[in-house]
Amino acid sequence: MLSGQELYLWRKQAQQEALAAKVSPQEVDWLLQELLGLSNLTLRLELFCQQTEVSSTQSLQQLTDLWQKRLQDRLPIQYLVGRVPWRYFHLKVSAAVLIPRPETELMIDFAQQAIENSNCSNLSLGNWVDLGTGSGAIALGLASILPQAKIHAVDVSEAALAIAKENAENLGFSEQISFYQGNWWYPLPHLRGKVSGMVSNPPYIPTDELEHLQPEVFKHEPLLALDGGADGLDHIRYLVQESADYLHSGGIWLIEMMIGQAPIVAKMLSETGNYHNIQIFSDLAGIERFVLAYRC
Repeated sequence: MLSGQELYLWRKQAQQEALAAKVSPQEVDWLLQELLGLSNLTLRLELFCQQTEVSSTQSLQQLTDLWQKRLQDRLPIQYLVGRVPWRYFHLKVSAAVLIPRPETELMIDFAQQAIENSNCSNLSLGNWVDLGTGSGAIALGLASILPQAKIHAVDVSEAALAIAKENAENLGFSEQISFYQGNWWYPLPHLRGKVSGMVSNPPYIPTDELEHLQPEVFKHEPLLALDGGADGLDHIRYLVQESADYLHSGGIWLIEMMIGQAPIVAKMLSETGNYHNIQIFSDLAGIERFVLAYRC
């Protein structure tokens, strides 16, 4: 147990340390919400200050040790607490998976809009594929909006798939989502010409730029999920070329990428002759981050 006054003093010091280390002070409250179960309102209004005891399985020393890992090792707060809010879910994460970003949530909305805008009437009933599923975030998002579809989630990493499967089970989607270990489309030969939609957040950072990423990303997130080759487009080229064999006519192709890549990817899709109605979408910061197309 901790006293409210002890926690108050610890929180103030941690917030000062965050500012000095150029880390958001809000991460202190995230840590306390996740580990102590305190609500955002309780923390914001400091309602815990007058409590004689604050229920906790963590001692002040344990909180301090965790917080120092964040500051000194630049370990992402998401890995520290082992969970991340994403869309309507709380997902388990570990260093085996890329941390799901808020901008990736938009892909689920774009997929839903693409279905509504399509002339193909059965898109919401067919097979949908999440390639490079990581934590399973995209697959879970698709399952939530497409309750009658079958979702297929693929990842080359066995450790990542273990996390994705656990998230699916915890959120009640384990029967709707099938998981496959392998590289991109290779585990899915039975789905050739039968896929209604493919959604992917592939590695897209040019190799030479990886070391210039934030230390939280470069030192701790899996490079396998980040490294896109010399120009960042190696995996995207593969998805442009190979996906046409798996999508049925009218099927949806949708991926995320980094700033500056969208026009190149749209041109790639157009030059194959396999796609039409190619569209570029921006994230909430106005960055062109997504490309969507329909299979001819």
